[in-house]
Amino acid sequence: MDAVTYPNQKVIDYLSNRVVPLRLGHEAQPFAEQFKVKWTPRLFLLDDQAQCHHDGLGFFPPQELLPFLDLGQGKFLFNTNQLETAADLLDQLIKESPACGSAPEAVYLRGVARFKKNHEASHLKEVNRILAFDYPMTMWANRGFPYWNL
Repeated sequence: MDAVTYPNQKVIDYLSNRVVPLRLGHEAQPFAEQFKVKWTPRLFLLDDQAQCHHDGLGFFPPQELLPFLDLGQGKFLFNTNQLETAADLLDQLIKESPACGSAPEAVYLRGVARFKKNHEASHLKEVNRILAFDYPMTMWANRGFPYWNL
């Protein structure tokens, strides 16, 4: 990622302005053991209490890393009950990067966040519709299937 992803100006701007990056090797203890780092690159999005909200393994090109990081921030917001802000961030990810690998999970989580906020089943039904038509071959389409008849 050093040669392709990290030198990208959008990645530099994101890492400089939206997260606190920390780079450790797989031999850095106690963190490598705590987070079970057996292969690199391994990315974690942690909160200020070192609780992991999102992680990924392997190479991310710039066009995949930025949505991956947004998904992680969306998960943090969701996990801390900032549901409207989470849904807004995930909506932005889906609109800006609909073909990225993080988009199907973002669709799912956005719908669940909206449902949890106002308990309207239409949000879950929309999850199923979008995943079934736009991302049918993903595990997220399977996870959204139970909502088809709401």
